[in-house]
Amino acid sequence: MKHFLTLADLNPETMRAILDLAVQIKQEWQAEESKPYLKNKILGMIFQKPSLRTRVSFDVAMLHLGGNGLYLSPSEIQLGKRESVADVARVVSRYVNVVMARVFSHYDVVELAKYATVPVINGLSDYAHPCQGMADFLTIFEHKGGFKGRKLAYLGDGNNVSTSLLFGAALLGMDFTIATPKGYELHPAVWAIGERIAAQTGAKVTATYDATEAATDADVIYTDTWTSMGQEEEAQRRREVFPPYRVDDHQLEHAKDDVIVMHCLPAHRGEEITDAVADGSHSVLFDQAENRLHAQKAVLVWVMDAV
Repeated sequence: MKHFLTLADLNPETMRAILDLAVQIKQEWQAEESKPYLKNKILGMIFQKPSLRTRVSFDVAMLHLGGNGLYLSPSEIQLGKRESVADVARVVSRYVNVVMARVFSHYDVVELAKYATVPVINGLSDYAHPCQGMADFLTIFEHKGGFKGRKLAYLGDGNNVSTSLLFGAALLGMDFTIATPKGYELHPAVWAIGERIAAQTGAKVTATYDATEAATDADVIYTDTWTSMGQEEEAQRRREVFPPYRVDDHQLEHAKDDVIVMHCLPAHRGEEITDAVADGSHSVLFDQAENRLHAQKAVLVWVMDAV
């Protein structure tokens, strides 16, 4: 049984196959010829964290694929509190064909996959955001035509989004540079996985504390919020530390002329990205948001072996 918990669980061939499937399914949708790959199938959507893009994109994805999505709110499930994760997995598996979970702790989504008898998709955890990663690389492919010889620069926090970007870039043979403040780096274990994958594909992965160095000659500049949900107590300290990593016109001047700028949203405009950049000619923020829909359709079809 296939689960989709982190991009590091994939191999390069599978990563490319899912992206190719996303391109195909998006083209079918654009031609108003969407196929009912998941006719009469039900997706159970377990939420511990609220979300605009995850909720709407998965719900609409299932409708486009001929199935339905069932939203399970934090108050209904209380995952691991009102009922054990293992028991939730066993019960929900009797009702639905596939589960998507958006959780605080990656341990919970791993436990769901361990005890579920249907495929489990990680809609976000504190460790990784693989669905966002698939949408991001679909967007990069659409704007750049490929990955080899391209440079993806990430400026900001070493978080779940940058983890998935590292894994995805390494799988696709794309060079990846991350610039973080000291103390906010990607975990060494995460970095080791990225280096191992990159060694197989020829990608170059680099870490620095210099945002301008990372942005130099970049084909893609990516940023994310400085303070994620669950880190609210650190917000003021982060606002003091992260301004040198803001994506603004200065950083774009060092990148390639046709650089694209990415952000997984929601954006705190004026903090990690300026209005001028977010709304400027290099921005593909809303292409990314749309591509959550199409990339996740491909993930759903893949885990269900419904091609």
